Amino acid sequence: GEPEMAELLPLPASRDEIHHIQSERKKIAFERAKTAGWYKGKLDHIPADKLEDPGVWGQIPIITKDILRTFNHSEFMDNFNVARATDIAEYWRSGGTTGKPVFYPRTFEDVKYGLESWARTFPAINIGPGDLCHISFPLGIHPAGQIWARSAHQMNVGMNWVGAGNAVPSEAQVDLILALKPTVLISMSSFALHLINVADTKGIDLSESTISIVICSAETLSDAKREKLALRWGAEVYDVFGMSEAGLMGCEGDAHDGIHIWSDMYYCEVIDEKTGETLPEGQTGTFCVTPLFSNNATPFLRWNSGDIVRMIEHGNSSGTIGELFPMIQHAARTTGFFKIRGVNLNHAEFEDFMFRNQDINDFQAVLETGEDDLENIRVKIEIKRGSDETKVIDIVNAEIKRVFEVSALIEVLELGTLAKAFETSIKAPRFVDERQ
Repeated sequence: GEPEMAELLPLPASRDEIHHIQSERKKIAFERAKTAGWYKGKLDHIPADKLEDPGVWGQIPIITKDILRTFNHSEFMDNFNVARATDIAEYWRSGGTTGKPVFYPRTFEDVKYGLESWARTFPAINIGPGDLCHISFPLGIHPAGQIWARSAHQMNVGMNWVGAGNAVPSEAQVDLILALKPTVLISMSSFALHLINVADTKGIDLSESTISIVICSAETLSDAKREKLALRWGAEVYDVFGMSEAGLMGCEGDAHDGIHIWSDMYYCEVIDEKTGETLPEGQTGTFCVTPLFSNNATPFLRWNSGDIVRMIEHGNSSGTIGELFPMIQHAARTTGFFKIRGVNLNHAEFEDFMFRNQDINDFQAVLETGEDDLENIRVKIEIKRGSDETKVIDIVNAEIKRVFEVSALIEVLELGTLAKAFETSIKAPRFVDERQ
């Protein structure tokens, strides 16, 4: 049997110790995987005592979301679950907004490690006793909200279990922040922006609130979004990274130059998607993870998360997190663009461009067919209270033309219009295609 687990996984003493842990736990992960239906016959030719040899480890098949999507839940359980019903504590829904979700069984042991993986973010970001967090992640079957909320107490950190905007309306969330005086906001970046805009419609400036740290996850945090959040919340913004297949995998340190991965809990590789080869440090490829502890029910080996990243051994952050843990940096997203009159308009670039304008609270870009049957892009904007409307419109018009080489129709909305429209969505639909 396995040794009795300490109450929590203590932080390793050194990178050498991490390497030793990885080496031991990869063997356990491999043996567990062998008992799962999907792996039957796929691992028999691989020598268990030579997993440290990249050539041997590289023979393990990579698992992708597409493989999982071919199964219904009962087939998924037959193929991947190795836990007894008496050991299953809960299910975690897979993330992502595309495709049908997968529900992963988690044992009581898995949940302990899950709590540990989320709890580590608090000391890493210098959040401790006396801090109070306001969490705006959905509190439900996706683990990000509920496990994060539960993990705070083991670190003696206060936690208000608020939930998403569809559970507690945004105006009520602003009221809670003003009344209960939390010091940390834990939220998706789009919802954190949304709260600023909701507050602004009521004449409230959240940069004067008690929040001094904003922690985001689940969406790409661009520089422009980060700057806007930092300025309008008057807070330091941290990004964290995780996935339901593994747990919370790491967070930024004070240098904010990438995500430090808990490499004692997860063995990570960056691979060339075409050849399957493991890439050296600094090269960009597809992210694969092997959970080393949270694998009691679904023993995934080399799970391909679909993230495009590069691995950096040493980041610039101070403290334990910088000393111990390597970093991943996400490559820029290229997905999502409008093609309008022959011009490609990249969503991420356009969003950055709009958020850099401090006079604009929020926006929505709508692709539509005009009365002349030509395609137009209509940019709906909400202008910050106190800004000069005519001037803002002129600047936005000229800049869109200069940067993106398209002419836009600018429509000014009343403050709070988009907030209401975005309220019900987990991810704000800032780009809408309404062409006829």
